[in-house]
Amino acid sequence: MSTLRFQALKQSLNRKPVEVTEPARRSEIFGKNVFNEMAMRQYLTKDSYNSVMDAVQNGSKIDRDLADHISTGMKEWAISKGATHYTHWFQPLTGSSAEKHDAFFETTGNGSAIEKFGGGSLVQQEPDASSFPNGGIRNTFEARGYTAWDPTSPAFILGTTLCIPTVFVSYTGEALDYKVPLLRSLQILDNAATEVAKYFDKKVTKVNATLGWEQEYFLIDAALAASRPDLVMAERTLLGHAPAKGQQLDDHYFGAIPSRALNFMRELENECMLLGIPVKTRHNEVAPNQFELAPIFEEVNLAVDHNLLLMDVMDKVAERHHLKVLFHEKPFAGVNGSGKHNNWSLSTDTGVNLLSPGSTPMKNLQFLTFFVNTIKAVYDNEELIRSSIASASNDHRLGANEAPPAIISVFIGSQLTKVLDELEKVTDGKLSPQEKTDLKLNVVGKIPEILLDNTDRNRTSPFAFTGNKFEFRAVGSTANCSNPMTILNAIVAKQLQEFKVEVDALVKDEKMKKDDAIFNVLREYIKKSKKIRFEGDGYGDAWEKEAAKRGLSNNKKTPEALKVKKAEKTIKMFEELGVMNRIEMEARHEIEVEEYSMHIQIEGRILGDIARNHVIPVSIRYQNILIKNVQGLKDIYGSDFKKYASEQLVIIEDISNHIEKINKGITQMIDARRAANKIEDAEEKAFAYCNEVRPFFDEIRYHCDKLEILVDDELWPLAKYREMLFTY
Repeated sequence: MSTLRFQALKQSLNRKPVEVTEPARRSEIFGKNVFNEMAMRQYLTKDSYNSVMDAVQNGSKIDRDLADHISTGMKEWAISKGATHYTHWFQPLTGSSAEKHDAFFETTGNGSAIEKFGGGSLVQQEPDASSFPNGGIRNTFEARGYTAWDPTSPAFILGTTLCIPTVFVSYTGEALDYKVPLLRSLQILDNAATEVAKYFDKKVTKVNATLGWEQEYFLIDAALAASRPDLVMAERTLLGHAPAKGQQLDDHYFGAIPSRALNFMRELENECMLLGIPVKTRHNEVAPNQFELAPIFEEVNLAVDHNLLLMDVMDKVAERHHLKVLFHEKPFAGVNGSGKHNNWSLSTDTGVNLLSPGSTPMKNLQFLTFFVNTIKAVYDNEELIRSSIASASNDHRLGANEAPPAIISVFIGSQLTKVLDELEKVTDGKLSPQEKTDLKLNVVGKIPEILLDNTDRNRTSPFAFTGNKFEFRAVGSTANCSNPMTILNAIVAKQLQEFKVEVDALVKDEKMKKDDAIFNVLREYIKKSKKIRFEGDGYGDAWEKEAAKRGLSNNKKTPEALKVKKAEKTIKMFEELGVMNRIEMEARHEIEVEEYSMHIQIEGRILGDIARNHVIPVSIRYQNILIKNVQGLKDIYGSDFKKYASEQLVIIEDISNHIEKINKGITQMIDARRAANKIEDAEEKAFAYCNEVRPFFDEIRYHCDKLEILVDDELWPLAKYREMLFTY
């Protein structure tokens, strides 16, 4: 295997950047492979076009007769772009996208053929619902499920295939994907936010949630990645000694982008432009060979689709550049992991960002209303927010001194903290004219100038306000953004509903003016949610102790973080909102804990195989070389040989000790795994894997990494950290 490692290193060192041709203006190719408004105007009848736009803007249903016209126009457009197949592109509960390709081709029965794509094929298809994670909703013999067209996310062409974004539901109607709950949460948030926004502007008829994700990732040479079984199967290194130089000098961050990586980015961005993904920013991240790209904000549903599509495109482009993209949150120990910061905000159909202050006290009161309600929603549901970013891979990153801790807190900055402190002092009941004047001039009126100098960020905060949006920093790099966005949308919608009820009651029953009522309710929310606000360093024992005093949860591992998803309070809220029912919630919880167990199970098997099939044999081979050396010294020097072979003897003994500890650890890990596998309850099994199996990983790795230092570099079979992280 050492031959494979050095062959891979040689290939990597001999790589040349792949040439990339870029258009003079990116705007000229943006959306060329998307069935967007421009394409629809050209290929659809007026009635068909209006029907699609009405569905997008108002959620109305598309008539089946019109669907036939739409499918014909979509087919002609796709064929003109070189497409030969079509697929329903959906998001099963695997976390990635899925697709089954069908050709436009159909025989006519007289020896000839035509290209056909009817309205039925556009609107609905029937993949096997039992072959995807379903949490017991479908039995293995009950295969029927449906994908249904989502017109709010435009169709696109990937390669020679027309991809139609769809939802995925069971035969009995339960959601089997991430998109259905997301769409429901967006609708309920739109309704709740619109009603509250009308307090400030009667012209508002719709509120969109917007998302700007920041995708972090590692790039390593494909040959080096292929030489590591752990990277091939687990997308992270389960062992490997830290290099002498890591990220200590901060010399990679925002530095000049290496040529191979830059050309990868250039081609990736070209592909993104064609697919209408508005990527704008690219740069080196903190860790060696770690990078980031970020787009312009979009409506949440479209942004989620674009992020999933991007990850797929990144893999395809990387292949052409002989690179491997690692999305895992912690592919390398000892250096920073990767996140996918979700920047979330709300905007009205009148063009106003509801989380951005304005030029008048009324606009700033609107800002404070949505700002404080979001904080209150996070406080009331901090465990649920934590559950939305729980995964076996993200557990490695959260709290690892480069990412937010598992404790959910909200950072708003010192200046906005002062604003909330002032609002907390608002008189209970009707405000006097003097109080109103002081509030509007000295507190609310000064918010814009405060925010000009309050754009600092707290990198240890999982949920931070950054000027005109909230940045959910704790989302992991492998995550489907739908999960955290669905939960955030839902809890904010619930909070806004409660806010409106309280304000309306004060206006009606207490005869308060609207502003007085809003100030009174906000004051109470500020008091109640104060414990979630934290401006300090989120690392270390001090914050953990403080958070415990405040009553904040600290669910460090995925199984404990997921428990809240099956709580009666959670199920009741989602059912009342109409986002998910009990069956869908319980199914998702079961899927997520099962997925956790399977991840740990797979990693345990990989680690055991590598340690016993790669590390131990090569260590014994090197030990035999040392033994032969010692024997030779004994032949030459006789009884004095120990004087000359003392260090060799120490190394021989050390190797034996490490091999013994590795073998013992693997045996115990296998026993723990077997015991866990006998547990029938999915949640109990996840806890067993977390508490009984996973702890062996670090112990086995420790001794493997010690052997990496001891064994001759020429013999070591696995690509080393210094090679994977510093070979460009």
